[in-house]
Amino acid sequence: PAAAPILAARLGSGAAAFDLSAACAGYCHAISVANDMVRVGTAEHVLVVGVEKLLDFTDPQDRGSAFIFGDGSGAVVIGPSDENGISPTVWGSDGDNAGAISQNMEIPAYMTHAQEMQHKDPAVEPLGRMFVQMEGQRVFRWAAITLPKALSSAIDQSGVSKDDIEVFIPHQANARINELMKANLGLGEHVPVANDIEHTGNTSAASIPLAIEEMLVSGKAKGGQTALLLAFGAGLSYAGQVVTLPPAPKITSF
Repeated sequence: PAAAPILAARLGSGAAAFDLSAACAGYCHAISVANDMVRVGTAEHVLVVGVEKLLDFTDPQDRGSAFIFGDGSGAVVIGPSDENGISPTVWGSDGDNAGAISQNMEIPAYMTHAQEMQHKDPAVEPLGRMFVQMEGQRVFRWAAITLPKALSSAIDQSGVSKDDIEVFIPHQANARINELMKANLGLGEHVPVANDIEHTGNTSAASIPLAIEEMLVSGKAKGGQTALLLAFGAGLSYAGQVVTLPPAPKITSF
């Protein structure tokens, strides 16, 4: 089953619950879906959870990816407001480059106990594991070309100007990509950029909500500020919007 109904049950709810699979871009996709549901009256409040357990799919011997990925989760509640706090979403995909971030079934150099027992039986094929494989340079080139256009479009669709952006919170995949996007967009030096990858790694769909919390708790950003979000990754897919940041959480972990 999807994870969402199980989470809803643990919260004591029988509300509609479903998973949305868009990899690293999942959080911004889900924000858009939740926003549209509230606007048309399908729901009054929507709990959006970005969560990943990437270490289950990370090859610890892959020097190109093992040090990047992490497990994490972050959540927000989307509800009605007298003032618009979420802009239209700008999103897209490039399936021709889907192989740049993919999964591959391989027999690992190490095995779990169950795999070792099965491997000893010559009549049974040894079990493999699904590992994330990433072509870093290919993703970087795609991001450098595609994402600045998406960011500009997200600002245009929001109705605010570039000078109104007070915080930039991109997906935490690569600090170089994030700084390049900020420079290409022409955001001022005073605009803080989330850099939570230093603490949590790339947690895919969880990275933006985790980065929002870190910035609010640390004081790098404040509730009510105008923030530009952009998520991108496997697919290759991307999604972004301009939002009003929520208040800092009362329970802190930083």
